[in-house]
Amino acid sequence: MKAPIKFIKPDQSAFFSILRKRVNAYFKENNISRFGNREMVVKSIILISVYLLSYLAILTLPLQAWLFLPFALLMGITKAGIGMTVMHDALHGSYSRSNFVNKLMGNCIYLLGANAFVWKVQHNVLHHTYTNIHGVDEDINTKVVVRLSRQAPLKTFHRYQHIYVFFLYGFMTLHLLINDFFKLLKYNKLGIIKDQKSTLAKEYSKLIGLKLAYLFFVIGLPILITPLLWWQVLLGFLAMHMVAGFMLSTIFQMAHIVEGAHQPMPNAEGNIENAWAIHELQTTANFAPKNRFLNWFIGGLNFQIEHHLFPNICHVHYRKIAKIVEKTAEDFHLTYNVKPTFIQGLKSHITMLKMLGRPVGQAANSKRRLSLQ
Repeated sequence: MKAPIKFIKPDQSAFFSILRKRVNAYFKENNISRFGNREMVVKSIILISVYLLSYLAILTLPLQAWLFLPFALLMGITKAGIGMTVMHDALHGSYSRSNFVNKLMGNCIYLLGANAFVWKVQHNVLHHTYTNIHGVDEDINTKVVVRLSRQAPLKTFHRYQHIYVFFLYGFMTLHLLINDFFKLLKYNKLGIIKDQKSTLAKEYSKLIGLKLAYLFFVIGLPILITPLLWWQVLLGFLAMHMVAGFMLSTIFQMAHIVEGAHQPMPNAEGNIENAWAIHELQTTANFAPKNRFLNWFIGGLNFQIEHHLFPNICHVHYRKIAKIVEKTAEDFHLTYNVKPTFIQGLKSHITMLKMLGRPVGQAANSKRRLSLQ
């Protein structure tokens, strides 16, 4: 697939050139690898172990039916943690310098019921290259009744999206179970599968086989070997996915659908009049940089600016290099968009959802009123 959009401000390229030199110098001077370290390995063991032990408890412990629900919820929490921490870095190739290890740990995506090939195309190729560009970045596509782009059609019910959106966020991973089939067809039509040196038949066979294996793992086996009734298993399955989907969606959207994160449109020639690195800086936001536990659990996704500029660096290093990125942005008089706390980031996301749910004039007035309060 030919790139539909180009970034055409080569005179701005000095920012990333200098930033990259400074970041590379940090790793060289401290004699550390840009890949994962012991912290990453320990974190992976903890999250995957809690997920699998919770599943094992459901299969083996002689508990009352209602007592299995907490284990299902715990699976949902750790499922989200694995997705944000282990799988995310591995599929970016930053978990380890070993391709084998990256592929192995990237396979954790199948614990979410998602597909590695589809995710890499949507996330690594489209989202990371064309961040917040309507019609290309699928992450800001309208999600049924949720409007995430200023360029998307505005409906009357969008006015209330900041109220109902968090319930819908819970369906994210359930949506992936089905939508991956349609995305694969879309990517084949666009020629992306061929560009990735694969075929539709190969990817579809893997997609079907792995989806069925996942459904047998989380639904079929519990029905077969536990005293739980089928509807009880399905209830636990739904609870697990709703928790994981809610957490994943909320964290991902707080990085791009917040105040100060741009949503630029291509010019008449179909290009973005900006350097790619500056585009990434202007379309992304950090939040809660001092929250150590949050940073640990969500895989550094609260340092999204650093992640978008250096997706090949493991997230365990983001807290350190963030100081370099912020200083370099300051040197070039560029805005480094950071919300100091999780609550402030969440409020900014809700404010942005309100603005996107109203016509431009009303959204501007709403923002003005909020600033005066």
